[in-house]
Amino acid sequence: MVIRSPKDFWAGLLFISLGILAIWVGSRYALGTAARMGPGYFPRILGIMLIGLGAIITFRGIRWDGERIPAFRWRPTIVVLASVVIYGILIGWLGIAISTVLLIVGASAASHEFRFKESVIAGLLLSGLAVGVFVVGLSVQLPIWPTFLRH
Repeated sequence: MVIRSPKDFWAGLLFISLGILAIWVGSRYALGTAARMGPGYFPRILGIMLIGLGAIITFRGIRWDGERIPAFRWRPTIVVLASVVIYGILIGWLGIAISTVLLIVGASAASHEFRFKESVIAGLLLSGLAVGVFVVGLSVQLPIWPTFLRH
């Protein structure tokens, strides 16, 4: 067997592995029926779909030529992870609005296509969305603004 597209081949095997894991986890819960789904229904169906999709992608990796797996790059990984950790540390002090903008700008800096103005605009839009969904919509008790700006 010749692997012609390593990227597709390994991605397909990853999907198959996650599908098997989902079925195994779901097997601990009652399945139910399509009309009255039990807690194990969704993980099993999702697992079956992941296995099917993984099989198709793995087959593509064997059958058709494709991209090689690029060399691992540490800088983007570290920058994105550091941005998320800093977000978690600052959200209680700076609030969700400013922390989200900083997260988006910081994580965007990991890309070689980074543009400050565009990442600030995206950060502002996503910050508004985060406030709308979590604070207003779901009533999650998160500060919107920094502690030093609140009364």
